[in-house]
Amino acid sequence: MEHIPKCGDVKMFETLGFETLTPRTASILFGLGLGAAFGVLAEITRFCLRRGIIGSGRESQSALAIWVTAMAVAVIGTQAAVSADLISFGEHRFHAPTLPILSLLAGGILFGVGMVMTRGCLSRLVVLSASGNLRAVVVLGVAALAALATLKGIFAPLRNSLAAIEIAAPTLPAWSAIMPVLLAGVLIAQSRPKLRSVLLAGLLGALVPLGWLGTGLVLFDEFDPITMESLSFTAPLADTLFWTAASSAVGGNFGTGLVGGVLLGALISALIAGRFTLQGFEGPAQMGRYLSGGVLMGVGGVLAGGCTVGAGLSGVATLSSAALVALLSIIAGAWIAARLDARISAPKTSVSAEQPTTQEAPLAA
Repeated sequence: MEHIPKCGDVKMFETLGFETLTPRTASILFGLGLGAAFGVLAEITRFCLRRGIIGSGRESQSALAIWVTAMAVAVIGTQAAVSADLISFGEHRFHAPTLPILSLLAGGILFGVGMVMTRGCLSRLVVLSASGNLRAVVVLGVAALAALATLKGIFAPLRNSLAAIEIAAPTLPAWSAIMPVLLAGVLIAQSRPKLRSVLLAGLLGALVPLGWLGTGLVLFDEFDPITMESLSFTAPLADTLFWTAASSAVGGNFGTGLVGGVLLGALISALIAGRFTLQGFEGPAQMGRYLSGGVLMGVGGVLAGGCTVGAGLSGVATLSSAALVALLSIIAGAWIAARLDARISAPKTSVSAEQPTTQEAPLAA
């Protein structure tokens, strides 16, 4: 995918003093910085769509308000950049003329089920990994392997078969950009989260247009192009796994820098706040559940074209109908899985399936 900015043929990143770097190297460093900022903000705010969808009470409403606030800022910021003619998504995969509808629906539902089984989406698990949660580390490895297998391995034929079933992609109207803002306002009024949390969520959401501008404008080079992308975790985790195993043959990219940055930022935040705690699996049953959820998220994230952040924040911010279908499917899958989980667990324990576990104990705001 080529993206030609409107500002001429001058390499902007060279004018900023980075003339000794190639666009790919610069994108890795940019991803590292963007990821570090995300890691700090996500660790402090406990940024997690799952808690907002399947939780209960004021804490769940607050989590959803924080997440939607980030989305609102991401959408407004990204569309402002589009309106200013700084970037364009005309040739981006999020705005393909057709929707692989079956792949989006199936992938989103699988991802939603998986994040309920593992008690966190991919972005949340990266943050938890940096906070000492060894369960999250293992799940991320499994999810990355499953994603890589779906992109390039044994599950690739399944991905291609599902992607072949397409429908015409509807175009979201420009006024739909205001909907997340209105929804965020309603949720904030209902749950009344702390002002600091709302402000930090806004900063986190602002990282999305920053990512699009960085990879699509600042680092643009017609002769050495890089992919125009923003915050995402499914493909970057697969790329990071591939790069880790074969770095002498495969170079890093924005995604590998992003994952590394999130780990670094979340680790620093957890250490400073005293929230770093080593934790492991409690038994074989729990491990089996988490590993199964990791597989579902890895496969589902690829089929859906992104995770709760890749499709949910970055994708919806482009007003992509494909990203919106993926996000709604993830929400539906999580809601269904949570209800089934509650029914199965109810006779065995008096503790609600939606009650936070040790690794997600409430943090001081």
